[in-house]
Amino acid sequence: MILETKNKEVSLKPDFFDRDISWLSFNERVLLEADANDVPLFEKIKFLSIYSSNLDEFYRVRIPSLMALKKISKNKKENSFVYQQILDKIQHIVDDQQRVFGAIMTKKILPGLEKEKFHLIYNEPIPENIHEELTHYFFTEVLTFLQVVEITKETEFFPENNKLYKLVVLEENADTHKLFLLNIPSDDLPRFFSVKKGTKTHIVFLDDIISFGLKFIFKDQKLPADYNFKITRDAAIELDDEYDEAMAEKMEKKIAKRDYSFATRFLFDYRMPPPFLQSVIDTFKLKDATIVLGGRYHNLKDLASLPLKKQSLSYAEMIPIPLDSPADKSLFDTIAEKDLMLHVPYQSYDSVLRFFNEASMHPNAEEIYVTLYRVASDSRIANALISAAKNGKKVTVVVELKARFDEANNIKWSKQLKKAGVRIVHSIPSLKVHAKIALVKFKKQSKIPSIGLLATGNLNENTARFYTDHILMTANKEMLKDLEKTFLLLTTIKKNPKKYKMDFKCLLVAKFNLREKFIKLIDTEIQNKIKGLNAGIIIKLNNLEEKSLIEKLYEASNAGVKIQLMIRGICCLVPGIPGRSENISVRRIVDRYLEHGRIFVFENNGNPLLFMGSADWMNRNIYNRIEVCFPIYDSVLKNEMLNILKIQLEDNTKASLLGTSLENIPVRNEEPPLRSQEKIYDYLKRKA
Repeated sequence: MILETKNKEVSLKPDFFDRDISWLSFNERVLLEADANDVPLFEKIKFLSIYSSNLDEFYRVRIPSLMALKKISKNKKENSFVYQQILDKIQHIVDDQQRVFGAIMTKKILPGLEKEKFHLIYNEPIPENIHEELTHYFFTEVLTFLQVVEITKETEFFPENNKLYKLVVLEENADTHKLFLLNIPSDDLPRFFSVKKGTKTHIVFLDDIISFGLKFIFKDQKLPADYNFKITRDAAIELDDEYDEAMAEKMEKKIAKRDYSFATRFLFDYRMPPPFLQSVIDTFKLKDATIVLGGRYHNLKDLASLPLKKQSLSYAEMIPIPLDSPADKSLFDTIAEKDLMLHVPYQSYDSVLRFFNEASMHPNAEEIYVTLYRVASDSRIANALISAAKNGKKVTVVVELKARFDEANNIKWSKQLKKAGVRIVHSIPSLKVHAKIALVKFKKQSKIPSIGLLATGNLNENTARFYTDHILMTANKEMLKDLEKTFLLLTTIKKNPKKYKMDFKCLLVAKFNLREKFIKLIDTEIQNKIKGLNAGIIIKLNNLEEKSLIEKLYEASNAGVKIQLMIRGICCLVPGIPGRSENISVRRIVDRYLEHGRIFVFENNGNPLLFMGSADWMNRNIYNRIEVCFPIYDSVLKNEMLNILKIQLEDNTKASLLGTSLENIPVRNEEPPLRSQEKIYDYLKRKA
């Protein structure tokens, strides 16, 4: 990307700019779903919540990278203003999106709630008829968690990451004010408190309840105003690049310090007068943070916790479909006869839970290997592995401690598993294990030698309720040989994996053959097109960034290969450029479930090759992680997956095409309305 300046033209690699703007484009698509007429009211509110949560993570993860690049450029006496322009551009986009957020809230959400007899008190006085209930709640519940800190030059208080605070101003005389800081304890109390009066339910922010109670804390004081704010801090955790058995202990110490890292964003109430604003900036050393003018309420991800008990305000329930497998027959016996594939959340996750439960009790199961990246807080899979170890099985679990924001939970499970006798393996600091795989090995005399499980998403029964993913359970001998090699690698690696020689025949494993295999598959499509044979590519990803793979897709487009991409989030590839990407379309689907599967289809002159797996085409996935993609050999399962992809490509209700300026262009045509997630559910239900 080229940025114009008054003095000269500055060339900038697109990795950081296009990547971040593209991500903001995705979050805009999430925001727009909150404005869609066909989305129930509480689901609209949830989309606002998701948008807000996403934005918080963006400021914790991406903004620190840009700030660091700006600082490095400045240190080298280079053009640090280039990165400042990027930061300014990001803030301009976010400001525009926040205005849309506010409009949706005031024009759609609040009136919609009123129609349903819910009064969300939002930027307005609290009705007098609920003062008695609020006073009681304030004294019996809220005061328990409140701490008051006076802001002076000697103040040593340190505001934590993304916690809510209230600046209280006391007027001593016309020219003198005292400033106090109060926490808003939304981690200890619900963010909302409701009071029913007649047929109407009033809902009050915890923030406003504290404002209401200030008169009890600062008795006989003049309280001209109070203002909410929050500070977002860098989420990065740095580790020495060498393997260490004490990895979990090191991670715990780093996590404890993370909420006190440097500030990336200071979000404050727009009404806060400049002198008071400057006092907060100076006191808490926020001059290097992005200063963001906000509304009265922050952390609006909490909107998802609004107490709205009314089923009609949510999506109609889609009951997960049981997998077509005999209930009274061992799941492993069924898999030994034929591959099974599961599409969640459309189909029930019970088969995955049964996989691990049977492994823990099967008399012939001898060894269990599994990778865990994001573990459910109450994981039944982890508990099954604990039972397996106590039942005498040899259980090895590769737990990724560096799964961002899940580190503490993964450490907790590591300790519990290890205590039960499970062998715990952690990756080296410079490498993440992102593969979603499991292997059960049986005794030699058993009819079943091994059974494998390979997935596109985490082995997590909670996220499986709203992430669309695909799980293969197989007894394919060649694939399981590769799977065994993968676990051998994961359990022995203590240095750079390039030093390990591994020959994978079926699986595509990042840092070994994944990138090279995909390039070869694209090259085959290019050659087929040149020869006049059938050629085409369909790829579904969460994110697309890696340059060499994008260049290869451009090359295929120039050769005339039709390429259909479904990219939910970041997309650094620009579609529709004449002579560059005119044969490439990019679409994203945002609906009730989060599209999460990674799927790759190569036409192969009428005999499609289908791969699925854990790997996005991001630099981190290709170069800094162990990822596993796997082929689908079974013709019935392959056709099933191809039909699902066909349905998604025909979506004209929840799909958007990505424009050359990263704009979201709704897909609309003359065909009957087709909402792919509903259609896929109906398709799988009919098959069952």
